[in-house]
Amino acid sequence: MRILIVDDEKIQRDMLRGFLEKQGYEVLSAAGGREALALFASHPVHLVLLDHRMDDINGDELLRQLRASSPLVRAIMITAYGSVDTAVRVMQLGADDFLEKPVDLRLLLDKIRSIELDISVKDEADSVTETIQSRRLPLTVVGSSRAMQEVLSLIYRVAETDWPALIRGETGTGKELAARLIHLQGSRAKAPFVEVNCAAVPENLFESELFGHEKGAFTGASSRRRGLFEQAEGGTLFLDEVGELPLQLQAKLLRALQDRHISRLGSESSIVVNVRVLAATNRDLREMVTQGRFREDLFFRLNVLELFIPPLRERRSDIVELTQHFLAQHGAGRIGFDADAQALFVKYDFPGNVRELEHIIQRLVTFVRGSMIRIADLPVEIREQQGDGGLLAERLARVERQMLLAALEEHDWVQTRAAESLGISERVLRYKMTRAGIRNRTLEP
Repeated sequence: MRILIVDDEKIQRDMLRGFLEKQGYEVLSAAGGREALALFASHPVHLVLLDHRMDDINGDELLRQLRASSPLVRAIMITAYGSVDTAVRVMQLGADDFLEKPVDLRLLLDKIRSIELDISVKDEADSVTETIQSRRLPLTVVGSSRAMQEVLSLIYRVAETDWPALIRGETGTGKELAARLIHLQGSRAKAPFVEVNCAAVPENLFESELFGHEKGAFTGASSRRRGLFEQAEGGTLFLDEVGELPLQLQAKLLRALQDRHISRLGSESSIVVNVRVLAATNRDLREMVTQGRFREDLFFRLNVLELFIPPLRERRSDIVELTQHFLAQHGAGRIGFDADAQALFVKYDFPGNVRELEHIIQRLVTFVRGSMIRIADLPVEIREQQGDGGLLAERLARVERQMLLAALEEHDWVQTRAAESLGISERVLRYKMTRAGIRNRTLEP
C-alpha cells in the first residue's frame, strides 16, 4: 500500500515516514497542500495522512480536493487541536479517522492496517463482480454491505485454491450461488460444475448417483451409467445439504476424497478422478459430529476451507438493494413501495433469507393492484411482526444504541476509546453505529 504524508513540519513528516517504511509501506511525503496535489496526480495513492493546519492549503480543503480527484482515496487527519467539532467535520468530509498530536504510532499502525484490510476486501470483492460482468455470466450478486463484501472477498480467496471448502449458512442465503462463483472464479471454470442435493436423492440410489454403476449391477440397471464424480471430471462437484448424507455413504465419500479413486457399482476396477469438492449445509456439522450423526474425519476433510454466509437480518442494508433488484426483475419496473410499506418491509427478519424475499416480491407484483405496494398489501407475517419478538428486538436495539451513544459521549466521540470502554473492536463499533443509524454527534438529538 502506498501512503502519502502531508505535513509542513519536517520533523513530524520524517518521523512518520521512517516509521511506516520500517513497517513495509511505500511512502511519499509532501511539505504542503500544493506539493501533495502534484504527487497525488502523478502517483497512485491508497491512503493520505494529512495535517489539519498548514500554511498554503488547510487539511479540510486539501481533503476536499483529493476526494474530488479520487473519491476512493482513504484519509486520516492528524491535528494538534483535537476537538469533537473537528472530528465531526473531517468525518463529514470523508476522512476515515483522525488522530491528535503527538501521534500514538501503535494506534496509527492499527488504523492503517484496518484500512488496508478494508481495501483488500473491496478489491477482492470487485474482482468477483468483474468476473461475472466480463464473462456475461447468468449470475447476479446484489448487496453492498460490508458483510456481503467480506463474503465476496472470501469467495475470491477460496477460488484461488483447489482444496475442499464447506459453505455454511441458513436456508436461502445463497450457498449455491457462492459455490458457483468459487468455481467460475477459479482455474476449473471451463470444466463442468455438477451439483447434487443430498437431501433429495433416495438413500438406496445415492451410491449409484455419486459413483455410477455397471449394467446389471442391480435390478433395473439396464446400462452403464457414469456417476457425478465422473461427470464433474476436471471441474467441481457441489454437495448441497451435505449434512443429510447417510452415515453409510459418508464413509464411501470420505474414501473417494482421500484416495481420489472411485468404483462404479458392480465393477471391480477403480477410476482416478480429478474433482474439486465443495459442500454446503444449513446444519451445525460440529454438533452432528458430537451426536454421532456425522463422521468427524469427513467433516475435517470437507472443512479445509470454510465460508459463512450471514443471514439477511444481519445485513439489513442489502434488503433495499435486493428489493429493488427483484422488483425490476419480476415487476418490470412498473411497481414500487410507498415509504411506510418500505420501512416495515426492511424491519422484517426474513427467516427464509434472500429466497423468501424474492418469493414475497413475486407474490406482491402478481397480486397488487396499481403501481404502489402499501402496508395493507404486505403478507400478514410482515404486517404483524410487531408482536412480542419484534418488541423485544426493538427494545434490545434501543438499549444497545443508548450504550453506544453513552460511550461515545463519555469519550468525546473518539471511536477507539469508546470501543475499548465497551470491550469491542473499533471495527465492530463502526458496524454497530451504522446499524443503529449513528453517524456523528451533529446528527444526534
